[in-house]
Amino acid sequence: MNVFLAGATGYIGSALLPALISAGHSVTALVRTEDKASAVRAKGATTVVGDIADRALVSRLAAEADAVITVASPGGADSRDTETAFAEAVLAGLRSGKTFIRTGGIWVHGSGLVDEDTPRDAPALVSWREAVDTRVLRAPGIRAILIEPAVVYGHGGGIPNVAVAAAREGTFVGPGTQHWATIHVDDLAELYVAALDHAEPGSTFLGVNGHNPTVAEIGEAAARRLGIGTPAPERPEAVVERLGAFGEALLLDQQATGDKARGALSWKPSRPTILDDIAAGSYDG
Repeated sequence: MNVFLAGATGYIGSALLPALISAGHSVTALVRTEDKASAVRAKGATTVVGDIADRALVSRLAAEADAVITVASPGGADSRDTETAFAEAVLAGLRSGKTFIRTGGIWVHGSGLVDEDTPRDAPALVSWREAVDTRVLRAPGIRAILIEPAVVYGHGGGIPNVAVAAAREGTFVGPGTQHWATIHVDDLAELYVAALDHAEPGSTFLGVNGHNPTVAEIGEAAARRLGIGTPAPERPEAVVERLGAFGEALLLDQQATGDKARGALSWKPSRPTILDDIAAGSYDG
């Protein structure tokens, strides 16, 4: 397929781009600068320099594609408006029968043992996601798919850096008893490819590998690797004071299996767990 990819130079996109090309898909990536375009072209993709907020450009690229995948988000206060506008631009341009894979997030399901059908109980940070997720999944005439990643790790990137930084300061992120559902970024990239190739229209898949360590286990693994003392719990109020709405999300106690993606897509996550990844030095930097 000819895939229009938004977010090709980000953390997830940097793993997804080569996975798509390796699977035989052609990729057109929308990037912000010519420097980024050069790096993406070196990986085998076609590039367009522009902005995901450019509605006319996004609609045109969607119209020219067999599938659109977005892993792009500003990650701040602009996320809601930017992701909503991008989705609307894609839906305005995408031809009937073509594919739109949107990236959501597992946090929308709140604490507990969650799966794709768990009612939403989102913290404030991501409470806006339901409206745009629903809009995409219910869009008529297209093959819409939603992927909801857990805490993404691997190659020294992502949210685990928050836990490692806290361990360096002698604390967990919060009490440490809360579980984080997790997924290696390379396994997540393969999930997108599997969904592109095999998912049914209207499907949602959690991006999780079934390993749900506690934050204490993550912090202790970091401390062992760093050769420092065992971290101590942090009051939840202190986490929120320090990190705001992001801190509230990190305090969620979530576990998930990823069984749906394994069964429906024959997806087989195979990378080391987050604890093994930390122990191997991925987060030493």
